[in-house]
Amino acid sequence: MNRAEQAEKTTKALYGGASALGVTDPEFAAIKERLIYGEVYAEEKLSARLRELVILVVATTNQTMNEVKRHIAAALACGVKPEEIKEAVYHCAPYIGLGKAENTVNAVNAVFAEKGIVLPLTSGQTVTEESRLLDGIAAQKSIFGDHIDAMRAAAPENQKNIQDYLSAYCFGDFYTRKFLTIHERELLTFSILASQGGCEGQVKAHVGGNATVGNGKEVLLAALTVCLPYIGFPRTLNALSCINEVLPEAKQ
Repeated sequence: MNRAEQAEKTTKALYGGASALGVTDPEFAAIKERLIYGEVYAEEKLSARLRELVILVVATTNQTMNEVKRHIAAALACGVKPEEIKEAVYHCAPYIGLGKAENTVNAVNAVFAEKGIVLPLTSGQTVTEESRLLDGIAAQKSIFGDHIDAMRAAAPENQKNIQDYLSAYCFGDFYTRKFLTIHERELLTFSILASQGGCEGQVKAHVGGNATVGNGKEVLLAALTVCLPYIGFPRTLNALSCINEVLPEAKQ
């Protein structure tokens, strides 16, 4: 099966047929669909579920709402649960800002309404107001190790609030939630950061974090391959350099 045939088969399975873009801009649509669905999807190394969650957080980061809606539909077609879709979108908030995440939440809600999915969904919260800071620190340390204590202690007095927000909000309010595992969340974080550009320091930190929770180099390369059509080559190559710096290739 050539890539054009593969793309046609995959888009039919995910969306029921060709996109409107194929009517107005058939040549551009062919380039897009044959790359994504005929090549990238064909060399699948992630599960279909995780692939669609990665693309969904990339589309959320990019604020490309057409892609958000298409990949919500694709995720549901691949058996991704509504709660998992929502959690992936919520997880973007500490990295791209609450307003952008809320834009995608609203898009998700519109698609769910069309499909008769009743809202609100089951709660994913596990922390309380009293526990979120300590639970967040525990989640941080499970990824980055005990040096988190030293980092927090070394923060100047006028910056300790930022460290508390990082621990309680980013990790306490989000990493502790149900429906996605910590290794799934860490892979989504890598994908979000790689998609933004200019976050190479954080990308490197989370390459290491991914390795700690069991997402080795091949998993990161698979996720980056899925991101490539949506983030372009400059950001892809920058993220690739980060992966190779933290997890260098074994010498022959």
